[in-house]
This record gives sequence, C-alpha cells and structure tokens, in this order.
Amino acid sequence: MSREAVGFIGIFVLLAMIFLRVPVGVALASVSVGGIFIIMGERPAIGMLSSIPYDFTAHWTLSSIPMFLFMGYLCYHAGLTTGLFRLARLWLSWMPGGLSVASIQGSALFAAVTGSSLACTAAMGRIAVPEMLKAGYDKGLATGTVAAAGTIGSMIPPSILLIIYGIFVEQSIAALFIGALIPGILTAILYSVMVVVRCWLKPSLAPRVHEEVTWGQRFAAFGDTWPVIVLVVGVFGGLFSGVFTPTEAGSVGAALAFLIGLVKRALSWPVLKEAIGETLRTTASIFLIAIGAQLLTRFFALAGTTQIIADWIGNPEYSQLQVILIISVILILLGMLLDPIGIMLLTIPILLPVLEARDINLIWFGVLMAKFLEIGFITPPVGLNVFVVKGIVGDLVPIHKIFTGIAWFVVMDVFLIAALIAFPQIILWLPGL
Repeated sequence: MSREAVGFIGIFVLLAMIFLRVPVGVALASVSVGGIFIIMGERPAIGMLSSIPYDFTAHWTLSSIPMFLFMGYLCYHAGLTTGLFRLARLWLSWMPGGLSVASIQGSALFAAVTGSSLACTAAMGRIAVPEMLKAGYDKGLATGTVAAAGTIGSMIPPSILLIIYGIFVEQSIAALFIGALIPGILTAILYSVMVVVRCWLKPSLAPRVHEEVTWGQRFAAFGDTWPVIVLVVGVFGGLFSGVFTPTEAGSVGAALAFLIGLVKRALSWPVLKEAIGETLRTTASIFLIAIGAQLLTRFFALAGTTQIIADWIGNPEYSQLQVILIISVILILLGMLLDPIGIMLLTIPILLPVLEARDINLIWFGVLMAKFLEIGFITPPVGLNVFVVKGIVGDLVPIHKIFTGIAWFVVMDVFLIAALIAFPQIILWLPGL
C-alpha cells in the first residue's frame, strides 16, 4: 500500500472515530501513531509518540492558556462578573428587545475576562435567559441570543483559539488579539442592531420592560463591575502597551483575579477548588487535542497527504478569493461536525502551506478562522453553545426552538465574514499601528 493511500485512509478512519464520539485528542493521536507505524515501522512510531508530546508541551507560550482559563473561571465562580448583565440591563432595557441586547453586551464584556465561548454562554445563560423568559420574550429569541452572544468569547481577547493558532503558525499572539478587537466589537454591534430591528418590526417577540430606572442607578451599577474594569485595564493595557508579553499577561490576569476575589471576600475553598479543577480539566483536554494534532501533522507529512490536499486547494488556476472561499466552505462544513479547537488543529497543518504559498496574511486569516469557528459553536448538529443553553433551560425550551433562534445571528455572522474578506483592513488596521 502506498504512503498516499495510508494517509487518506487515515483521514476516513479519523472522521469515523470522531463521528463515533471518540474524544478528538484520542482519535488524532491513535490514527497518527497507527499511520506512522504502517509507513515507517514500530520504532519510529514509538519514538515520535515519546518525543513529540514533550517537545510540544514544553513550549513556554502554552503556559498562557491555563493562566487565562484560571482567570476566567475565578471570575465566574467567585461571582466577579455577575454585575455585567445588570449594568447592561439598566442602560439598555428601554430599547426594543432591550434584555436581549443587554445579554449580547454583557457577553461581550464577560468575554474580555474568560476567552472561552462555553464559559461565556454558561455564565450569561444562567442570569439572562430566566429574566427574558419571565418578561415574556420569545423562547427562540431568548435562548438563541445567549447561545450566539457566547461565541464572542472566541473573538474578544483573551481568545484561547487565537492563542493556539498563534503558537501553531508562529505568529504574534498580541497582534492576533489586537486584530480581533474590531471584529469582536462589530459582532456585538451587528447582533444588537439585528435584535432591535426585529423587535421593533415585531414587538410580540420582546414585550417592553417597563422599569423606572434613574440615572443614579445606572451609574451606580458601574460599582458592581469594577473587578472586570480592573482586569481589562490591567491585563490588556499592559499587554497592548508592551509592558508584558501575552504569556505573562495570563499570569498577571490570574493573579489580579485572585487578589480581587480576596478583596471582595468572594473567594472560598470550594470556589477556588472548582476554579482550579475546571482549569485543569479544560487545559488537559486542549493539550491532548494539540498533541494529537502535532502527531497528525507528522503523519500527514510522511504520507504526503498535506502536499496533495494543499496542491488541490492551492491550484494555481484559482484566484486568491477562490482559495479563501474553498477554505471557508471546508471550515463551515467541519464546524457542523467537530469542536472548534479540533477543527483548527486538524486543518492548520494542511492549510498553512497554501496560505504561505499565496502570501495570505496569517494574522488576518487567524482572526477570520476564529470567526468561522464561532459559527461552529451554534450550527447544528453539534452546536456546543446550544447544548449549554439547553442544559440551563431544561424542558422549558425544546432544542429545535433554540436552533431556530440562532438563525438570524448566523446571517449576521455571514455578513461580517463577507466584510472581513472584502476589507482585510478591518482586522489589520490596529495591528498595523
């Protein structure tokens, strides 16, 4: 059997294992080691299995992942972000669909301290969905808003997806963070405008909340959000001004979150234990997938699979726009089936040679890829954010109703992606400064 045949058989076996719900990291590693064993024999396979995991996990930049995760989980479990939705509600509830808009803006603020779409969805879902349902909001709008708004956590820094991407393609993580700021903000704005227009045209979707709110109450609400303000200014002010690196920013953020928790007397042993436990579990899951992806990269290189697929996607007859559109379709289809980190680490080894050959800016593509992976969080049949919301609402809202509710948000994402492709400077302008 030729090496090329082994490579493509490996792809089909890998997809079959993932469809059978084998953990992505396990599937990646087992297919890779098995393929290397068939091509080169037992000793090279064992040698790579013993060396590649260590070489990868010893990468210093990776230490920022558990630190940013710990910062987010500390804020979540210590209740340091609970005032975000209240702040947004007091300022925005007068608008058509005001509670829905408040959920979107609250999620955007929460994203600045978590970096995780799932954590953002879970935190805002527990607060915002019950309030919207109590106010008589359409169930699809209420649940779809939170599921979609949670995806902003993958774009607004500190995005775990962008950290992993930057490490794999050897690009500046700070530049990726800065480049993602405008698209992240635009996502929140587009979502909000769409909700306001829909609720203005069809008021039954979101009955107006008649709440007497004084300007004093509005400004007083900022007092509940000072932990987030301190974290954002401290971490990203230092990062973007060059005081410390992205790797150091994670540890600074975790330390600040810990100190703020102590000052607010919100830290207890159960809270700390839960935050540490979730950080360890999430970090281990990410690292296992990343190690599997590193092994898969070596397997595909040995089998020649990477070059074959790269030659097909990067056909010289295709224009640069056609190449981007082909990659876009691949990412959208994979987003319906796999988790976002798995998609990124599965496709980067194949796409990187194409991007470099076409001289496509890797900062621009990284942010664009994160945007595509955002859509994967809410598209069926996987839609991880949808299932997080379903776990919160239980039998109150059927799963198909939640998926129906996110349809308009996906349309907004498509519009924004088209703008990012047509006008790359939306991403590249800030890093260029």
